[in-house]
Amino acid sequence: MSLRQDIGLISILAPCYNEEQTIPAFVQAITAVLESVAAEYEIIFVDDGSRDNTLNILLELIQTFADNKQGSIRLISLSRNFGKEAALTAAFDAAAGDVVIPIDVDLQDPVELIPQMLEKWRQGADVVLARRKDRQSDSLFKNMAAHLFYKLIAALSHHQIPVDVGDYRLLDRKVVESIRQMPERTRFMKGILSWPGFNTETLEFNRAPRYAGRSHWPFWKLFNHALDGIFSFSTAPLRMWSYIGFALSFVSLLYFLFIVLRTLILGVDVPGYASIVSIILFFSGINLIGLGILGEYVGRIFIEVKQRPIYLIRLKAGFDALAKNAQANNAQANNAQAKNTKKK
Repeated sequence: MSLRQDIGLISILAPCYNEEQTIPAFVQAITAVLESVAAEYEIIFVDDGSRDNTLNILLELIQTFADNKQGSIRLISLSRNFGKEAALTAAFDAAAGDVVIPIDVDLQDPVELIPQMLEKWRQGADVVLARRKDRQSDSLFKNMAAHLFYKLIAALSHHQIPVDVGDYRLLDRKVVESIRQMPERTRFMKGILSWPGFNTETLEFNRAPRYAGRSHWPFWKLFNHALDGIFSFSTAPLRMWSYIGFALSFVSLLYFLFIVLRTLILGVDVPGYASIVSIILFFSGINLIGLGILGEYVGRIFIEVKQRPIYLIRLKAGFDALAKNAQANNAQANNAQAKNTKKK
């Protein structure tokens, strides 16, 4: 891997929903780290239809950072709650950095890991993953569910999805551009972020408890999210159901031959009501499960065909400063070039 030069701009992507209690502490913690690495930065907050005071706090922070020469805060406020995957997509679409780092604002992902990520990037890594060392902070049930999910996704998915790795990672600009080419509406960001590949390094960390507030991911939402991951990145459930159909047909054929031979040898028995009902219920259940799996894929096709936008923006703030900074940088570059020309 080749060594890279200094970073021009770092983009921090922070989707948030009802995070009024955590945002001030998050900004204080991450700006201290970013200013220590001596690089320009932008923090892009995406307010995903928050119902508390999140939007007003972010607008005030933009004003606070108006005179900051090294960094700036930008805001995208969505028209309603589209979900974290859509909010993160909006942040990726707006990011202008040479490196991009998605992170949650609840301070469970350690911001102190960023300098190590940047060092890995300078050494040539295109992607630097942040992997949890353990899940001691999770309940036993959540631990088992996560373990089962990663086992399933590893067995069914067409490409490797890193275990115990969330959205928190560093991505080089070319990786971000490849991600922006993926327009699907049902978005499973763990899979989307890992799909491009490129040179990847991994750092491990211990996850802290939430700084404040509560998680917005109850069990049913996590379960549906896991289904999105399986159905978005694998057709194995459809193929498995074909195998099940062939196996049941083969068993049914053997049973049919057994009944015919038994009837020819021993004669006709009085049919049993319980056995007939059991067989009917069993095969009815099998058919319904198969239709359900088929319906999951058909439903996703239906959503993709409609081509609705992934998100809608109600308000953008703080991006004017980006344009002014770009103009100032261009002016400085032009002045430097003019001076060099005169010297020659």
